[in-house]
Amino acid sequence: MEALLGILKSAAPALATVVAGPMGGMAVKAIAEKLGVADTVEAVTQAMQDDPEAAAKLAQIDLEQFKAEAADRADARAMQIAAIQSDDPFVRRYVYYFITCWSIFSMVFIPSIVFMDIPEGNERFADTILGFLLGTMVASMFSFLLGSSMGSRLKDKK
Repeated sequence: MEALLGILKSAAPALATVVAGPMGGMAVKAIAEKLGVADTVEAVTQAMQDDPEAAAKLAQIDLEQFKAEAADRADARAMQIAAIQSDDPFVRRYVYYFITCWSIFSMVFIPSIVFMDIPEGNERFADTILGFLLGTMVASMFSFLLGSSMGSRLKDKK
């Protein structure tokens, strides 16, 4: 797996991130289909090492993913611009209401889970909710309000 990740980091960094994450098996399968090999880490690694064109194929996948993400961000920005131009105050402020509600929930839940006793058998639920709050909701809110770290990632690559 380390050899494959090393190859992917130089050829298609976004794919390397996906392969290293929880959806790694599906990513390896997609890469294997693109390269026309068996859907195992070893087969994909061997194909990447044997075929100089494989890096170009994976860079194409990486470029397609980048275009899809850019289009998604553009759609979200256009939606927010349309909402801000609305005559309805609730529509204009909806995102901020949404963020406020999740922030309040987070500010209540996190100290509760830290300082209160969790009933036996509910620890996994509490952990799952905490992971969702910290890993998804809070991070997404900060990215929306303060900007994402895409620029930082691109700068680090250079």
